[in-house]
Amino acid sequence: MNFYPTRRAVWLIALGAPISAILAAITPALWAVGAAWAVMLLLLLLFDGLVAAKSEDVRLAVPPSGEIGAPLQLALAAEFSGRIAPRSLSGNLGLDERLAEKGTVTFELEGNGAADGVFSGQSTIIPVRRGTGRIGRLWLRWSGPLGLAWRQIQKQSKQNVAVLPNISAIRSPTIQMFLRDSIFGLLARKFRGEGSEFEALAEYQPGMDRRSIDWKGSARHSKLLAKEYDTERNNQIIFALDCGAAMCEPIDGLPRIDRAVSAALLTAYITLKAGDRTSLFSFAARPELSTPFLSGSRNFFRLQQEAARIDYRHQESNYTLALSTLQSRLQRRSLIVIFTDFTDPTAADLMLEAAARLIDRHLVLFVILQDRELAGIINKAPESAEDVARAVTAQNLLEQKNLVLTKLRHMGIDVIEGAYQDIGTRLINTYLKIKRRGSL
Repeated sequence: MNFYPTRRAVWLIALGAPISAILAAITPALWAVGAAWAVMLLLLLLFDGLVAAKSEDVRLAVPPSGEIGAPLQLALAAEFSGRIAPRSLSGNLGLDERLAEKGTVTFELEGNGAADGVFSGQSTIIPVRRGTGRIGRLWLRWSGPLGLAWRQIQKQSKQNVAVLPNISAIRSPTIQMFLRDSIFGLLARKFRGEGSEFEALAEYQPGMDRRSIDWKGSARHSKLLAKEYDTERNNQIIFALDCGAAMCEPIDGLPRIDRAVSAALLTAYITLKAGDRTSLFSFAARPELSTPFLSGSRNFFRLQQEAARIDYRHQESNYTLALSTLQSRLQRRSLIVIFTDFTDPTAADLMLEAAARLIDRHLVLFVILQDRELAGIINKAPESAEDVARAVTAQNLLEQKNLVLTKLRHMGIDVIEGAYQDIGTRLINTYLKIKRRGSL
């Protein structure tokens, strides 16, 4: 523990110099007044630091885990001994850059109104990167009764915070209502006109799909009959996430890969509820993460923990190696959802070649996050020649990207492109359409 002067003490000591100069100009014998002023303040500063309250216990409460982009609350409590309570009390905590962009957070502590000398305060941080965030050193300082001296202590924390992918969309009332009313809910029911597995013949009712009418059976029984289908389950769904350099670029403060992970987990929650087997796969210059196929909503938390291990790789993505490795691991037809982005035409061509080898056996779906930055540059009114050049370059990049997406669609691959807020919902709708068509 140590103490040092406050700003008030520094200003008061510095004030003695002009006072001493003025008095010496009037009466030379009074120059000693300034020196006496400084000595007096130094003695008061020392006294203030010695009689200030002494800390007995400091407790820092940190949640063991949090979600990226979601507020996380930290609590600090300090107990002091002595009759004189601290006048001003504040804390400063060093953090891993995963937990806060500035790497630090400030606490303002207040007394609880009792005479027990306990002060407490809270502060909120917003994690900006997935992974394990470490809590660093805590500095706590308070002033003496005269406000001339700060007392300060330091405490090293050994706590960590696991920053997980954000799944707030799953807890939203809209998704919960959808799950309650969805055909893939917890109740086992039969669904007319849905799925691809034939279940039985039933008398045709208004509202049923006319394409399900069995004309031969209707002729034999002299009444209109329709085929009922059961929803096919136990399909294999793979979410392949590109964590290369292009996906590390931010969108509204968070990297693209984190936006993609949130959308993938939202859809994975639906696929697990639907009874399908779900897996995560990530890649950059080489394959990074490959989880086993999991089924049942009880395994969703495991998927979330596995997704937290997907790192940020500032490398060029190798689509050929990644997708060929993924193809070699799949023994049956699967739905492969690829989250990626591309700026290099050469890398895009290699991606097209790798995707062409997948569609012979598997159903492939590409998810592309809309580039709002490029659109903003193009739509901005130019004010200089540099703005015009920048807009032309952005337009060329956007046209190249649209050309690649057009080629993917011509190959028979579905492509979802949109804002990150809408991509999860659109992906769920596409997945449900695939299930209803029985494409798997």
